[in-house]
Parts: sequence; structure tokens; C-alpha cells
Amino acid sequence: MKKFMNWLSESFAPTMNKFFSKPWLAAVSSCMQKIIPFILTGSLIYFYNVFRSFIPSLPDLSPILNFSFGIITLIVAFMMTNQCMEKLNHPFYMINGGITSICVLLMAVMPTGENADSISALLGNLGPTGIAVGMVVGLFVAIVFHLWGKLNFLADSSIPDFVTGWINIIVPNVISLGIAMILIFVLHINLFDVILAAFKPVAQIGQTLPGFILICFIPAFFYTMGVSSWLWGAVTTPIFMAGIQGNIEAVAAGLPATNIVTSESVFTLAFITMGGMCATLGLNVWMCFSKSKQLKTLGRVFLAPSIFNINEPVMFGAPVVFNPLLMLPAWINSIFGAVYVWVLMSTDLLHIPTKMIQVGQIPAPFCSVMITEDLRAILWWVVLFVIYMVIWYPFFKAYEKQKLAEEAQAAEQE
Repeated sequence: MKKFMNWLSESFAPTMNKFFSKPWLAAVSSCMQKIIPFILTGSLIYFYNVFRSFIPSLPDLSPILNFSFGIITLIVAFMMTNQCMEKLNHPFYMINGGITSICVLLMAVMPTGENADSISALLGNLGPTGIAVGMVVGLFVAIVFHLWGKLNFLADSSIPDFVTGWINIIVPNVISLGIAMILIFVLHINLFDVILAAFKPVAQIGQTLPGFILICFIPAFFYTMGVSSWLWGAVTTPIFMAGIQGNIEAVAAGLPATNIVTSESVFTLAFITMGGMCATLGLNVWMCFSKSKQLKTLGRVFLAPSIFNINEPVMFGAPVVFNPLLMLPAWINSIFGAVYVWVLMSTDLLHIPTKMIQVGQIPAPFCSVMITEDLRAILWWVVLFVIYMVIWYPFFKAYEKQKLAEEAQAAEQE
């Protein structure tokens, strides 16, 4: 075990951190973080609409939703190119490249056929359903601008700088839009449908139990080695967005929701992430009653953030990160929690979320009832909390014994 932990800390984790710091990967991760405020804006309005359903006299705030989260694909396209240009050291292209992405995206998502003049169809394509399209378009434009930027065209010429700047924006603009024009208007390829069709197998795998387990386990595994879970947003966000949007549309059509794998099920529900990723609330509670003075003090300091599902203090302060006695139960929790939620929702013992409320810092089980609109969530939360406590207990006691020995030795030295 010691050799394995040494390999994780000295070889695997540094390699992964270095890998994820590569400009292109860092840019995709950064893009996913930049769009979170717009997702949360939509979540806030969905949350507000819960109260409006009981008080119809409240004003309709749907325009805020429609022109924030409702055009999230457009925001993703801009931000993807923008962040790629930043990470690739092309600050001159950050804004212009992002704007070009918007132009290319609008060309790609413009409705055709009987919906050619439909504004609602256009806005539908710009919504969460098309996030994968926005990512691909943003990356495509970023590649064009990056390659052109590397040429340093007219860098040493006597042409005035502002003219050189215009030329170095116009050329990649024309190339990006020209390639899109050829694909769409000459070859008659529906880029929107093609990209979504290519992404569909990934989304379908994500909406299975094995996919759900991997979506929950992989970020937790890397988190215990200090690698931020935000890095996986490029993979999980399109799956989550497509899932919750599918549930919203199904309910609107009078059909049952079927997509279990959503951000709401993973985060807002606060089952899989009870106390934060790796379900550390149980560990925090055990720490509060520890015989170790250090663990007891830390547990009580960390409890308030844990109640709001913020567990960086526990992960890095207990610590769980690179702690062989606490990493294993953290991994077990991420797998067990996913299976637990899947079983409950697939057997209709708990309602599948049908509202987009991605606010993971509301204390459970209040958030659990809010997102499922199901009072049974309280019972299932309590049962799962007890199970998590049981999972943490033997590993925590072993760690506590280690800390007590360290404290005793320190006391003797003093």
C-alpha cells in the first residue's frame, strides 16, 4: 500500500496535473468554469418559479432565463475560443476570435426547412441542447486563429500597426466563416445535427448506470489526489445539460422524466455529494467527536462549510487528499452514492429531477426535497447518511489511532 501511495503522490498525480495544465485542456476547463454564472442565473429563475407556481401573482422572470441560460450555447462558443486564445498566448485574438465563433455558430444553428423563419427554433438550438455544438465551433475557430497567429504575418512590415491588426483579424475571420459556408451552403451538411449525432453515443453512455458511476467516481478519484473536479466539466456538462433539458421537455409534453444523470442528481440533490464531493459529511461528523484533540478541533471548524456541501477544508485539512486511510472510503462513497441514487430513481422510489436548479450549496435534506419535489427524499437522505457514517467509521478510527499516537509522542517530547 505504501508503494502504491508513493506512486500516486510522486508520479501519477504530478503527471496528471501537468497533463491537465496543457493549454488546450486548460482552456476547455476554464471555459466550463466561465459559463457557470450563466447556468446559475438560469437555476435562480427555475428556483424562483417554484415559488411562483404557488403564488401566480409574482412577476414572470422568464426573459432573464431565456436570454442567459437560454442562449448558453452561444456563450459557450464565444468563451471556448476566448479561453483558448488566452491559454495559447494570443491575447490580441481573445475578443475577436470569440466574436467570430458566434458568427460561425449562428451559421451552423440557423433553422432550415419548415422552421427556417422560426425564432423559437433558433433559440432552441442556442439553448442547452446545443452545448456540444458550441464547444466544437469554439474549438474550430480557436484552431484557425491559433494557426494564423503562429505565422506572425506582417510582423516586420512597415505597414501601420492598426492596418496589420485588421488584416490579421480579417484573414482568420474569412477562413473560419468560409469553411463553415462551404460545409453548410455548398455541401449542404447540417453541422448542428452532425455534431449532436456524433455526441449522442457519449450522452447515451452517460445516461447508463456504468456511465453514471464513472461520472461520479473519476472526478472523486482525482480529487483525492488534489486534482480539481472542475477539469471534468467539458465531459460532464454537455451530458448533464442534455439530460435535464430532456426531462424538462418530457414533463412539458406530459411524459415522465427518464434522465437520471444530471447535475441536479449529482450535486443539488446532495446524496452523492453529501457534504461535498466524496460525501465527506460523515467523516466531518466523526471528527467532531474524535478522541484526538486535533481532529475534534478541525471537525468542528469544518462542520459549517460541510453542511453547505463545501468540503475543501476537510479534503485538504483533515486531510483526505493523499491520505491512504481516507482516500479509499472516499472512492467507495462516490460509487455507492451513484448506485444508491440510480436504484431509487429507476424504481420510482424517488422522483427524477425535472427542474434545472444547479445550486449545490443548499443544506440537505432541504435541497433534496426541493429538487425532487418528493418528501421521501428526507427518509432516503437519512438512510444514506447512516450508510456513509458506517463506511467512514473503520477508516476514521484507524486514522484517529494514528493521530492519537502522534499527539502522545508530541506530548512526551514536550
